[in-house]
Amino acid sequence: MRIAVFDAHPYDVRALREAAEGRGHELEFFEERLHDKTVELARGFDVVCPFVNCRLTEYVLQHLLDMGIRLVALRAAGFNGIDIAAANRLGVTVSRVPAYSPEAVAEHTFALILTLVRKTHRAYNRVREQNFSLDGLEGINLHGRTYGALGAGRIGQSALRIAKGFGCKLLAYDPYENPKIAADIGFEYVPLERVLSESDVVSLHLPLTEQSHHIISAASLATMKRGVVIANTSRGGLIDTSALIEALKSRQVGGVGLDVYEQEEGVFFEDLSDRPLQDDVLARLMTFPNVLITSHQGFLTREALVAIAHTTFENVEAFARGEHSPNEVKAG
Repeated sequence: MRIAVFDAHPYDVRALREAAEGRGHELEFFEERLHDKTVELARGFDVVCPFVNCRLTEYVLQHLLDMGIRLVALRAAGFNGIDIAAANRLGVTVSRVPAYSPEAVAEHTFALILTLVRKTHRAYNRVREQNFSLDGLEGINLHGRTYGALGAGRIGQSALRIAKGFGCKLLAYDPYENPKIAADIGFEYVPLERVLSESDVVSLHLPLTEQSHHIISAASLATMKRGVVIANTSRGGLIDTSALIEALKSRQVGGVGLDVYEQEEGVFFEDLSDRPLQDDVLARLMTFPNVLITSHQGFLTREALVAIAHTTFENVEAFARGEHSPNEVKAG
């Protein structure tokens, strides 16, 4: 199969080329994201392989179909950038990678949380300037605190296991409950309101849907414990950024770790170090000493990249055999 890989970075190229050995696929890599202005680049290919910030609207999907492309092999778990209803209606198959390395994202969540609660980012910068003072670096223990996960799928479960290791009380909200998993890990399913009101640390592991969009809003932030720490390694649109900034200014929120941002397209994954940042909201966020931002790197481990590449090719090969992959995405 001839596969056009969009939004490709050096780490994608390495992992996909290694995984493609012996499979008989022909790969071409494009730095451009797939959207209505770049869709023509896909002409002559059998499959397109986009990433999370590509935008496959009905217009793009129709053009792909007109070119004879009937498979979108997304190399990510989230698919909110694709019009799934239109794809299903047009007969374009969309597959994804639902689980590559849940531990990779969960561990990055705790890298953010631990940095915030122990202020290691501030200590690191001080020591590099030969300032060895401890003033202003007082942190908190995670042990004995309440950790709340919004979303208890595979990544959320992995995060809850890590929190258990720190000695936290565990709460979780998820629309789809699995009592056996809860019993095995040792967490309690509770309504969303209880997670928000009782947790000292809240981490987000939900997909972005109409129901979950801005699940962290001015109203929900007001119900949280004063000084709550929030970590989001899922999708930026789960948080109303303007409301978050107000909660940071009032100190209702004590710390925020973001690996995603609702307007990250065109910013994250890019080197913008030689130009002014055009996003005033993101620039404001970056002024807070208790906000830690990484550029959507939660997935970026060797293990995760290998798993993503292999699952992507397995989805392609199932399609080539005329089989339905369990990783196909359907509307609704």
